Amino acid sequence: MQQDKPLVVGLGELLWDVFPDQKKAGGAPINFVYHATQMGAEGCAISAVGNDVFGTEIIMELEKNNICNYIEKVEHPTGSVLVELHEGSPTYRIIEGVAWDYLPLTQQAIDLVKRADSICFGTLAQRSPVSHETISTLMSYARPEALRFFDINLRQHYYSKELIESSLEKANVFKLNDEELLLLRPMFALEGSDDEVCAWFMKRFDLRYLILTGGSQFSTIYSTTEKSTIPTPRVTVADTVGAGDSFSGAFIYSILSGKSLSESHQKAVEIAAFVCTQQGAWPAYELMVNG
Repeated sequence: MQQDKPLVVGLGELLWDVFPDQKKAGGAPINFVYHATQMGAEGCAISAVGNDVFGTEIIMELEKNNICNYIEKVEHPTGSVLVELHEGSPTYRIIEGVAWDYLPLTQQAIDLVKRADSICFGTLAQRSPVSHETISTLMSYARPEALRFFDINLRQHYYSKELIESSLEKANVFKLNDEELLLLRPMFALEGSDDEVCAWFMKRFDLRYLILTGGSQFSTIYSTTEKSTIPTPRVTVADTVGAGDSFSGAFIYSILSGKSLSESHQKAVEIAAFVCTQQGAWPAYELMVNG
């Protein structure tokens, strides 16, 4: 690791997003790392793949994009998600019983998490008991000052109130979208404005930042002392796959680089807008206008 670069780690699902005409590397925590790496971070992925061609290919994708990897090979197929696009908005069918459901705990991964400046994790990779236990254990080794980024990322039926609460206890940054906030309101018996509900989460779980995204409308970032809201830019959308993860990676890299909340938010919005104009979660940054 280069000491002048923040070390950003993605912990969880690594998979192929399978579109009708092609497949592209993805998985929310690893998307996060990809974008932080493109911004200038030292990025590392902790996950698992199968002993198959898809596993070999996705590791090659990580290496091609300068993402160091702590990827274990297990006796289950490499993860994949079937993606259908409807006017650019994706729907997902997530295959079960895949490699990242069996994420092993290794000393190498523990040592990496101990050094990390930020670790991103979510609910999806915790759907299986094996990976849930591994992620919980690894997060216990994170430094207190590290940005422990919980992207709730609710998919299908792979979550519960208990899982969300236990994940928030491990986090100090929480990201969710407006649809997920609607699901959490009755789950936690919360009423009031979005500001009031977000303030409740900030206080209850002692968060440093809470990120609320509103798709094509807005995004708001709360800290203990500030609030920043920015309208979503109007762009020609190719697809929105990975846009939220790119927002997260850009924001965290900017914060770790010493930028203000408002500066970091603005950069996150710009990067996410760019990603929406490209296909897949890992577009080449060379394509960005004025990048």
